[in-house]
Amino acid sequence: MTDPLVEVVCARGHEHVSATHASTFEVTTDDWLTPAGDCILAVEADRAPRDFSPAFRDACATTDATITATITVAGPAATHTETIVGRGDPGLDLLDDRSMVARTSAYTDDTRTILVDADAAAADLDRDLVEALAGGAPVELRLSVEP
Repeated sequence: MTDPLVEVVCARGHEHVSATHASTFEVTTDDWLTPAGDCILAVEADRAPRDFSPAFRDACATTDATITATITVAGPAATHTETIVGRGDPGLDLLDDRSMVARTSAYTDDTRTILVDADAAAADLDRDLVEALAGGAPVELRLSVEP
């Protein structure tokens, strides 16, 4: 068994985070969020999929890959952590320079999708974690892939 490849993205929550989308979650490098962005968990990400290592991107491009997204939010009263597990796909190019999207479906777009068949989406997240995000708390998104 090989060690997982890991990419870490740091971002922050935003007052408009609602995390009510039933089939995706997203993290973006944009510094703004409208109330309509119900899948977006964090803004001002310090990295985008284009910044991930070629080895990480290659490992994600197979249906046998298990991709784990660990979301850690340092709220004012507590730290909250959620783990979402999905899989890779040959359609995952991971070349977007703005945002990354995890999906509960098998759909892949041309550059933004970071994992498919996720076992949870934004709406499934603990509401205390979401409240901390809406308060602008710092977020760490740790992506690991086991080929």
